[in-house]
Amino acid sequence: MKKNIWIWNHYATNMYKDQAGRHYWFAENLIKQGYKPTIFCASTVHNSNENINTTNNKFITDTINNIPFVFVKSPSYMNNGKQRVKNMVAFYKNLFHVAKEYVKTHGKPDVILASSVHPLTLVAGIKIAKKFNIPCICEVRDLWPESIVAYGVLKKSSVIAKVLYQGEKWIYKKADSIIMTWEGGKEYIIDQGWDNQVDLTKVKHISNGVVINTFDNNSEEYKIVDSDLDNKDYKNVVYAGSIRKVNNLGMLLDAAKIIQDQGNKDIRFLIYGSGDESDTLKKRCEEEKIHNVIFKGRVEKKYVPSILKKSYINILHNSSTSLDKYGQSQNKFFEYLAAGKCIIQTYSTGYSICERANCGISAPVQTAEEIAKAVITACSDEKRNRLMGQNAREAAYEFDFSRLTEKLINIIESVDEREEASNEFIRKSS
Repeated sequence: MKKNIWIWNHYATNMYKDQAGRHYWFAENLIKQGYKPTIFCASTVHNSNENINTTNNKFITDTINNIPFVFVKSPSYMNNGKQRVKNMVAFYKNLFHVAKEYVKTHGKPDVILASSVHPLTLVAGIKIAKKFNIPCICEVRDLWPESIVAYGVLKKSSVIAKVLYQGEKWIYKKADSIIMTWEGGKEYIIDQGWDNQVDLTKVKHISNGVVINTFDNNSEEYKIVDSDLDNKDYKNVVYAGSIRKVNNLGMLLDAAKIIQDQGNKDIRFLIYGSGDESDTLKKRCEEEKIHNVIFKGRVEKKYVPSILKKSYINILHNSSTSLDKYGQSQNKFFEYLAAGKCIIQTYSTGYSICERANCGISAPVQTAEEIAKAVITACSDEKRNRLMGQNAREAAYEFDFSRLTEKLINIIESVDEREEASNEFIRKSS
C-alpha cells in the first residue's frame, strides 16, 4: 500500500484557490501514483483579507480535485507587521492540536513533508513527526534568516539573526531528509560551517517547476489581445512579475534609457505586473522621457503563458544578492523556459540553468550597462535567439512537475533508511 503523506505549507491556501502551485501539483501527481497526500495550510489567504471560516473549531476540511485540504485556524493579517508574525505563531501552535484530532478520524501519516517559507512549520513538522514516530522531510524554499540578511533587513551580527541561525541549524540536524529548491543547498550548509554537524547526504534538491500541459493549454485558451505585444515592428522584451522595491525595476529603466540613447529604436520593454513602485516608475519615465518602456498593469495568471509566448525575449530580473551563488528557483523562470523564448537574466548565478541549457544570456554583474549590453546582444542575432528559445523549451521538460514528483517519491520511499543512517551520523558526531 502506498504511503499516506501530510504536506504542510502555511500558504497553500492560495493553491486551493488557484488549483495550482508547487504542493498542489505534487499532490496531483502523487495521487496518480497511488499515494494519499493531504495538504495542511492556514485559514488565511495570503495578500488578501479573506479568512476561511473555521467556526469554533481549530480547523476545517475540504477536498478539491480529489486533493484533501485541512485549513488550520489562523488570525487575519495584512502586510508584514506584527499581525503577520502572530499569524505564523498561531499556525504553528494550532498544528499540534489539529494533527492530534485529524489522526483520530483519518489515521496516522507515514511521513510529514513540512515546507517553509517560515521555519516554524518545519519545527512543528519535526516535533509532531517524533510524537507519531514517523520521519519528517523538511523542504526549505526560503533561507531564514540568510535571505533577510542578504536583503539588508537584518544584520548578521544581531541577536535575532544569531538565534534564527541556531534554529535553522537545529532544523537541518533533526530533519530526516532535507529538500532544497536551490541546487547549491549543500554548499550553503558548508559555508555556514555546519557540515560537521549536519549529514550532507540527507540534503536533496528539487527545484520549482512548471506543468507544461497546463501552460500550453492556458496559452491557447486564454490568449491575450494586446496591440503592443502583437506589434512586430518592435522586439518586445517582456518582464512579468511584481513591481516592488525588492524587484529593483528602476535598474531596468536605467538599462532601457541606455538602449534608447544608443539609438536602438526597435527594442522596447513591456512590463506586466503591479506593486507599490508602479506610480513612481511611471512618473520617472515621463520626467526622463524614457519612451521604450510601457507599463501594462496587472494581468490574471492564466494570461501569462500567452504573453510569454508572444514576446521576443523574456527578462528575469530582481535584486541580485549573495544568495545567487547557490542557484536559482524562481517560479516564473520555469514559465519562461516553457514559453520557448530566449531569456535575459540580469545577474549571474551559481548552478546556472541558463548557461547549462544555453537558453539565454546572463549579465556578468547586475548593472544597467551590462543589462543593456545583454539585451542588445540578444536582439542582434535572430538565428541565435531562436536556437536559445528552442533550448529553453527543451530544458523545461526537465522541470515538469511529473518529473519533479518522481524525485519526491524517491526521497519519500528512502526516508526510512535515511532516518536510520541519520541517527547513526548523530551518534558518531556527538
